[in-house]
Amino acid sequence: MDLVSVIIPYYKKRNFIKETIVSVIKQSYDYLEIIIIYDDTNLNDLEFLKETSKLDNRIKIINNNKRLGAGPSRNKGIEQSNGKYIAFIDADDTWLSDKLKDQIAFMKKNNYQISHTSYFIINEKKKIIGQRKARDLLSINEILKSCDIGLSTVIIEKKVIVKTNTKFPKLVTKEDFVFWLTLMKKNYKFYAYDRNLTNWTDSKNSLSSSTIQKLFDGFKVYKKYMHFNIVKSLYYLICLSLNYLKKK
Repeated sequence: MDLVSVIIPYYKKRNFIKETIVSVIKQSYDYLEIIIIYDDTNLNDLEFLKETSKLDNRIKIINNNKRLGAGPSRNKGIEQSNGKYIAFIDADDTWLSDKLKDQIAFMKKNNYQISHTSYFIINEKKKIIGQRKARDLLSINEILKSCDIGLSTVIIEKKVIVKTNTKFPKLVTKEDFVFWLTLMKKNYKFYAYDRNLTNWTDSKNSLSSSTIQKLFDGFKVYKKYMHFNIVKSLYYLICLSLNYLKKK
């Protein structure tokens, strides 16, 4: 059995994080390490996290000591991980109990290095309000206009990240989109396991809920990271926004 490193950046998610951690602890695939990166200068929640970490000795907490953002926090977690596989989950999402076991079996059976799954969208009252169906993403053109990869569903072989020196950028939102695009530019493919194995929380006070911030960061994805000109960047930003509205 191969070790899985579960990366969880933490910033002001006290109402959700314990349930997230428990959903990881209760995985039927139990050969894992859980790396929580504490990304808040306010240390009020740190003691709460340390207390929660007593639930399982596989939990490790890294304190950034200053605010870095979700992307750089994930980078730090990856750097300190020991697993063959990296699995991402945000601090307000949860996994079904067979998520890791089934997804890794799917990857091994097909010799895939990266995979993502379908997922449920839930509100803060735990009610399912939607779902997203995973599909194979075999070229960069398939995600330029619509990022259909749920971060908390992704599992990736660590050697892919190390070999390509791929890092999450310091963006408020869309940092995962840049990460996927960077890997796809290097000809890596995202294979879909079409089962709903993750609950993604639509949190109204989350950083990703700001429309203006999303537009600003979306433009940056194309202009700064894809090196498109202004007109092309605006075109893809409009496509991204329209596709997002279609999903609502």
